[in-house]
Amino acid sequence: MNTTLVINSKGGSGKTTVAINLASHFAASNVATTILDYDPQGSSLNWLRLRSPHATRIHGANAAPQKGSRLRSFEMYVPPETRQLIIDAPAGASGAVLQEMLDRAQCIIIPVAPSAIDIHATSEFIQDVLLTRRVREGSTRLAVVGNKVRRSMPVYPPLERFLNSLNLKLLARLIDSDVYLKVAEMGVGIFEMEFSLSIAECKQFMPIVDWVSGQHARDARTDGAIYELARNASLKGFTRSPV
Repeated sequence: MNTTLVINSKGGSGKTTVAINLASHFAASNVATTILDYDPQGSSLNWLRLRSPHATRIHGANAAPQKGSRLRSFEMYVPPETRQLIIDAPAGASGAVLQEMLDRAQCIIIPVAPSAIDIHATSEFIQDVLLTRRVREGSTRLAVVGNKVRRSMPVYPPLERFLNSLNLKLLARLIDSDVYLKVAEMGVGIFEMEFSLSIAECKQFMPIVDWVSGQHARDARTDGAIYELARNASLKGFTRSPV
């Protein structure tokens, strides 16, 4: 099982967007996938409830603090056949909950919006994560994703300078697109919808998939391979247009 933690201490950075689209890609590739949602708002779990019964199943587990008599350990159950576990972290996680998530992760993705406010709010968090034992020892990999990037400003120098100061590079730049909002409302991911409507988003997202899969550099997969994935999903009957 490979575990990917999508986390940022600041709210509104797009953690759930990255988590659900990463999970949907693996599911569309017939990889047993689970989303473990630590956020009390349960956005990822709500997205799973919106999925068509014809879509490849993604297991959902609730790791948020429980109310009443329900056992958290029961809600957090991850099927043993899971090969890709995606953790959707809450904003402001700290203490034992933060450590619990970090201890499980082999990959950590930190989405950052390209603005001075977001960079300032995230900078100390990234530095703290870099100092954790598992990251220092190399047993956990860390990557930063630029999210909600404006088309008019695909490169944001302050963010580049900040990452360079930590010897980090942007893994991917996700353009601020309504497509992400539309697919989330339908319980699908960008790789599960009509290909012509999400080609740009799929291209931008593929470096994240490659990195989580352990492929640090793009391999021989081409746009045609991405198209084939989307086409196969369509043939299964769960690709839907957001219109």
